[in-house]
Amino acid sequence: MTRPAACGGSGPWAGHWQQRADVVVIGTGVAGLVAGLAAHRLGRKVVVLSKTSDTATLFAQGGIAVVLPDALREHGDSVEAHVTDTLAAGAGLCDPEAVRSIVADGYRAVSELVGDGARFDESAPGRWSLTREGGHSRRRIIHAGGDATGAEVQRALNNAAAVLDIRRNHVAIELLCDDDAVTGVLVLSDDGPGVVHTPSVILATGGLGHLYSATTNPAGSTSDGVALAMWAGLPIGDLEFVQFHPTMLFDRNGGGRRPLITEAVRGEGAVLIDSQGNSVTQGVHPMGDLAPRDVVAGAIHARLEATGDECVYLDARRIANFTTRFPTVTAACRAAGIDPTVEPIPVVPGAHYSCGGVITDVHGRTDIAGLFAAGEVACTGMHGANRLASNSLLEGLVVGGRAGNAAAAHALTVGSVTAQPPEPLMRRALRRSDLQRAMSRHASVMRDADGLGMLAAELDAAPHRAIRSRADFEDVALTTTAGALASAAMARTESRGCHHRRDHPATDPALTRSLVAAAAYC
Repeated sequence: MTRPAACGGSGPWAGHWQQRADVVVIGTGVAGLVAGLAAHRLGRKVVVLSKTSDTATLFAQGGIAVVLPDALREHGDSVEAHVTDTLAAGAGLCDPEAVRSIVADGYRAVSELVGDGARFDESAPGRWSLTREGGHSRRRIIHAGGDATGAEVQRALNNAAAVLDIRRNHVAIELLCDDDAVTGVLVLSDDGPGVVHTPSVILATGGLGHLYSATTNPAGSTSDGVALAMWAGLPIGDLEFVQFHPTMLFDRNGGGRRPLITEAVRGEGAVLIDSQGNSVTQGVHPMGDLAPRDVVAGAIHARLEATGDECVYLDARRIANFTTRFPTVTAACRAAGIDPTVEPIPVVPGAHYSCGGVITDVHGRTDIAGLFAAGEVACTGMHGANRLASNSLLEGLVVGGRAGNAAAAHALTVGSVTAQPPEPLMRRALRRSDLQRAMSRHASVMRDADGLGMLAAELDAAPHRAIRSRADFEDVALTTTAGALASAAMARTESRGCHHRRDHPATDPALTRSLVAAAAYC
C-alpha cells in the first residue's frame, strides 16, 4: 500500500491524508468481502476499510441455509418452504418478496463462494451434508468443519480478497455527502485522520452486540454502520428486534464476547433442561427445543426468573461422535472446564444479532445515492421481527454481491467526486461499561416502559465527546444506536418476535409494521 497523500488547502483537516477510490467498502466480513470482490470484478478501484481482523462471520458456527437444486434436494425442500419458514420466524414483519428474492438466489451465491475456494462438509462425494436448526421445517443447513462454517467462509474470502486494497486499522467515522449523494468517507488511521473521496460506499460493518455486557459478537461489533447512516440522515428500521441467541456459554465472571453453542447441537438431538433436569421448552411450542430463537430465549429467561438459577443446561451427552461433529463447541467448553460428552453445558441467552438496521432494498441501495448497506447492518425485509437461523450468511452472500455490483455501476455512471470534510466532531457518548450495564438491565430479553424510560434518561444525560480515537468513535456510535433502539422499543407496545415487553405481553395486530428510527443522541 502506498502512503496516502496529504490534503492541501486550509481548514480543520488541512495537512491530513487523502485517497481516491471508485468504491469504498467498510467491513471485512462476508458481506463486505463479497461486495468488494464483486465491484473489483467489474473493473472498479475498490478500497476496503478494516477496523479489526475479527469479524462476526469468523465466529459463525451453524451454517448457511440454502435450498439446493432439484437434483440435489433432500427431505422435500423447496424455495417456497424456506420462504414460509422465514416468514413464520419473522412474525409478520418480513417483506415476502425480499425474502423470496434472497432465498431463490442462495444456491447461486453459495456456488460463487465455492468458486472462491470454500469447502463444505459432505455426506457422500459431491453431496453436501445437511443439518436442521430451530424454525426450519427441513434439513437445509450446509456447514463446514462440523461447526466452523464461518471460519471456512472467512478463510475462503480472505484468500480471494488478496486482490483487494484492504486498509487495516482504518476506522470510518463519518460519511461525507453533497446534495443527497455520497462523496467520501472521513477516516481515522495509523497515519491520523484523512478522507477517501468516492462516489460509492458500502456499509458492511456488522452488528451491535457490544451494546450489551455479554455477547457472542467480536469486539468490533459496535453498531458503527447504523450510527454512520443515522448521522447522514438515513432511516433505520426494526432496530428494537435484537436477537438473543438462546445458548451462549455461561460464565459467571465473563463479559465481552462469549462463545455460543450452535443451534445445530439441538438440531442433532441435544435438549434444554433446568437444574432439576426438567425440560425448558416442553409445552411452550410445538417444535420444542427447535422452536424459533425468540421462543427458546424467552422460555429460558422465564425459567430462570421462576427458579432463581443463573443458567440452564444443554444436555448433548446422547449425541454420537460429538467432539468430531462439533469441534469448535467442544474446544470452547473444555476451555471453560466443561466436558460436553459427560456433563450438560451451562447456557444463557446472549446478545447475538440485530434483525434491523439501515433500510435498503434487496440490492443494498439506501435513500442516499451511492450509499449501500449489506449484511447485519442492513434491513432488507429479510428478517422481520426475528431472524431464522443460518439466514444471516445467506443474506450476506446474496446482498453483498448485489450491492457490490450496484455500487460499481453507480461509480461508473457518476465518475470522480470530491468530498468536503466537516468541522471536528463532538457527539454524545456514555462510558462503555455504563452503557452496557444500562442496556443489559433495561433493553435485554425482557423490557418494560419503566426500564426503557430510565435508559433513555441516562442516554439523555450523556456528555459530548470529541472523536479522536477508535474508542471514542465506538462509544459515540453505541450511544447513538442505544438511543434509537430504546426509542423504538418504547414505541413497540407489544411482544413480537425477539422483542418481549413485560407490560405488553400480547401481540398487537395494529403494530404489524416496521418502526422507523430517526437520528438521536448526536
